[in-house]
Amino acid sequence: MQRPSQAWVRWVVLGAVALVLLVTLVPTARSVLAQRAQIAALEAQIAEQERDVAQLQAETAKWQDPAYVEQQARERLKFVKPGDRSYTVIDPQDAARPTVQGVAVAAPRTVGGAPWYGQVWQSIELADRPTSGLVPVAPTTP
Repeated sequence: MQRPSQAWVRWVVLGAVALVLLVTLVPTARSVLAQRAQIAALEAQIAEQERDVAQLQAETAKWQDPAYVEQQARERLKFVKPGDRSYTVIDPQDAARPTVQGVAVAAPRTVGGAPWYGQVWQSIELADRPTSGLVPVAPTTP
């Protein structure tokens, strides 16, 4: 039969060994999991970039077709062939937009002859009051 003190010592030794294993294995397991997550994120990024490459290759293939180039020149640049007529439709809603009246200049008045540190201090003071020093501009008639 074993003495109670020997059983207690064995449990302490077993606990110490388990603690050492835990201390060595937990950081390793954590780094393995972090690396797996990083690998998954990089694989997702690679898949997205491959989709982008495929899309760009398809776009490049479109631009190799002369008919597509001609269509884009007609639509985007309003090019026409000799003898063709081009029509541009003007939206009446765009013409009815109101013009802005009483616009204020966004540059405050500054003292031009002040030294650089005075100009810096003036800019600090104007930063708290964004509308100070603004001069209203007379409305223009179109």
